[in-house]
Amino acid sequence: MEIYVQTSSPRTTPESKKLHEYHVPGTSDPDGLLPAKWFSGSGPEAINHFLSQDLDVVLLSLPMSPETKGCIGAEQFKILGKKKPFLINVARGPIVDTPALIEALETGLVRGAALDVTDPEPLPKGHPLWKAPNVFITPHISWHSSRLTERISNIILENLERWDKGEPLLNRVKR
Repeated sequence: MEIYVQTSSPRTTPESKKLHEYHVPGTSDPDGLLPAKWFSGSGPEAINHFLSQDLDVVLLSLPMSPETKGCIGAEQFKILGKKKPFLINVARGPIVDTPALIEALETGLVRGAALDVTDPEPLPKGHPLWKAPNVFITPHISWHSSRLTERISNIILENLERWDKGEPLLNRVKR
């Protein structure tokens, strides 16, 4: 299996493919070596080009913005229908057009979906997604794991060391 990545900005050099934020050792790809191919761009044309790559699994992990709202809809599911991949959404529910997803599931354009987020959220009782074929729905908990406390502790310890050395802190929020 190969991994393909779509980013909003081009990452054409080895340095640009590296993670520059904190990552738990052994749980990520800090040097950006795993992807076999990198794609870039954030508009519909770039997204459609990426989705046309005969993908087996599509994992959505992108921020919610006016540009990304509804960026996976009927047109994108039609493109994906060639290979019929499995869709995973751990980003934000409104990134995917829910009625288009339901239709894609019912018509077989996608093999199935694992949704940690939905639109609307929480998903009301009786919503069509509950009965759509091949759907797994979790209550927006994909961030949680049995190692969460360890991960948070590692970040705190790393930040204490950085603070002591006068280095920039990890995961700093500019307000």
